[in-house]
Amino acid sequence: MYVRKVETKKGKAWEAVGEGPADPVTGRRKQIKRRGKTQKEAKKRVEQAIRSLSEDKIDESIANRVTFEMAAKHWLDVYTLTGVKRSTIRIREKEVRILNNHMAKVPIGKITHSRYQRFINEISPDYARTTVQGVNTTARMVFKQAIKDRVIKEDPTMDVVVPKRRKTVEEIENDKIEKKYLDREELEQFLDAVKEHGLKLDKERFYLLAFSGMRSGELLALKWSDINFKTREIRITKTLYNENGKMSEYELTPPKTEGSIRTIVMEQEIMDMLKAHQKQQVKNKMKYRHEIEEYHDGNFVFCHPNGYPFIHKNLNTRMERLLQYTSITKNATPHIFRHSHISMMTEAGIDISSIMKRVGHEDIKTTMKIYTHVTEKMKKDASAKVRNIYENALSDLN
Repeated sequence: MYVRKVETKKGKAWEAVGEGPADPVTGRRKQIKRRGKTQKEAKKRVEQAIRSLSEDKIDESIANRVTFEMAAKHWLDVYTLTGVKRSTIRIREKEVRILNNHMAKVPIGKITHSRYQRFINEISPDYARTTVQGVNTTARMVFKQAIKDRVIKEDPTMDVVVPKRRKTVEEIENDKIEKKYLDREELEQFLDAVKEHGLKLDKERFYLLAFSGMRSGELLALKWSDINFKTREIRITKTLYNENGKMSEYELTPPKTEGSIRTIVMEQEIMDMLKAHQKQQVKNKMKYRHEIEEYHDGNFVFCHPNGYPFIHKNLNTRMERLLQYTSITKNATPHIFRHSHISMMTEAGIDISSIMKRVGHEDIKTTMKIYTHVTEKMKKDASAKVRNIYENALSDLN
């Protein structure tokens, strides 16, 4: 190693030059240059760089040139190739944007644990905790990719704390579990509105949602080949994704989780309703496929006259319309039928494991909350019923 004095824009400095380890591919040795205010500082920085290259195979100069933005883009390119759903990629892209807003141009090698913790602390008041947790998960994947690429040695997200934000009174009031599902009276009221005021296919779609517990995307992706009328079974293997809201640009992807791939047995009345719908659809198909220039024969259970499946917006709009004919005040979307179905099965005395298998929940949290709430309500109702039956006997105690 040798040291020399050099001129810089800021004045004079000491520059140390040492010989690094041989390149594993070319076999050539690389000169390592570092500068400092003193000879000692310059030498120390060269020694650290050589040690990092020798022991960790990490070139500090690269770590200081690669910004977080560059590392995140590289990770996202790799992540996209893993076969994840486009909807998941969109979420990750959103989380990367949040990260880039705060550290895009920062060299990834300069992001320490304390610096990253400060970032998490800064964004926590502005986002829901679940969003911050998602951002942290994405950051961890970016840093782990950088470690694989020998750009950095350590993951600064390790042991980072995502702050818990204290809920406001309003948030606590709005987070009541009973607001997340329709009880029996509300569900009956909505289905009455469907029968009386529903438009074409409203009855078939909303009854199927209510009595199956499937997600709206799973419903929209259903094909006739998924339905077995003899065994009364519906096989759920896919979900419909439509990024641009154009019916012709849909994508069929695997369901949300492995547990979402399932077969459910349906009530005979629902199957009879679907059978009648199938017969009518065949008649319409024979009529329209000759009138429409580009008929899309996708074999979908629920589709437009041209054969293309409906998008989520159509289902949401239809539900909003029907809710106007009810006294339901809950913020209800088609997803509420999934939670309502959990309530229905709980009231029917079905065990929690069977409920989870039917709705395809791998996360027990939501299912358990509804199950527990409905069970507790049933206990209270049972007590009231006993009191009504034996009211005379109880009155004798006074």
